[in-house]
Amino acid sequence: MTLPDSSILTNIHFPGNENPGNSLFEKKYISIRCMENRLYSDDEVASLPDISRQHSHFSEWIIRKRSSQRLIRYLTARKRRLNILEVGCGNGWLAHGLSEIPGAEVTGLDINFTELQQAARVFNEHEHLRFIYGDITSGILHDRLFDVIVFAASIQYFHSLTDSFCKCLKLLKRDGEIHLIDSPLYLSGEIEAAKQRTFSYYDSLGYPEMSEYYFHHDIRELQVFNHKIMQNPNSVFNRFLGSRDCFHWIRVKK
Repeated sequence: MTLPDSSILTNIHFPGNENPGNSLFEKKYISIRCMENRLYSDDEVASLPDISRQHSHFSEWIIRKRSSQRLIRYLTARKRRLNILEVGCGNGWLAHGLSEIPGAEVTGLDINFTELQQAARVFNEHEHLRFIYGDITSGILHDRLFDVIVFAASIQYFHSLTDSFCKCLKLLKRDGEIHLIDSPLYLSGEIEAAKQRTFSYYDSLGYPEMSEYYFHHDIRELQVFNHKIMQNPNSVFNRFLGSRDCFHWIRVKK
């Protein structure tokens, strides 16, 4: 992976007083991403979700390609200008895909400065796409309103799904929507076992403390929101089709 390049800072917005890239969490997170073979070259990021069949995470990207295509088709069918925020955009591949929806203006937000710099570098010439460094729970976007807010493989890094969605609802326009994809949701009886698996996994990598930053959300937390399950991996229909998509797609309307 290309090392962080300070010359790309002009393509990232800093609304707050953050000190980017220096947190102990990010350093450990990036180390783990490297161990997992989840740090990609610029050329690979530019091609995502398509990736070589020889890559160790090829099957995972097949799933993410299907989920992202479903979301993009859904948003494209609205046939209107959309101001979209992706929370936890990482290297920016999905934010880039969303920016190709006709009439879309997309903002990618993340506290992972290393991958955010890569996003800004790889997608530097896309005029309908920009990136912001910061934490959505800090209120840095309080003066902005969005039509759509997307959490893709990121809600598990937020302590509370309920609090995160409540904050995001305040950032939505009157008919706005939150979409959650590519993240595990659990029944209450499954959570303790999932926590133990997470601890064992990070312990095997030598970073047991990182399990404290990975959260397991009960799907019943959604009951307080105006939500719809757009894709249910546990439905009879999906089991009949032998679907390998293991994540829910959830839409929450304001």
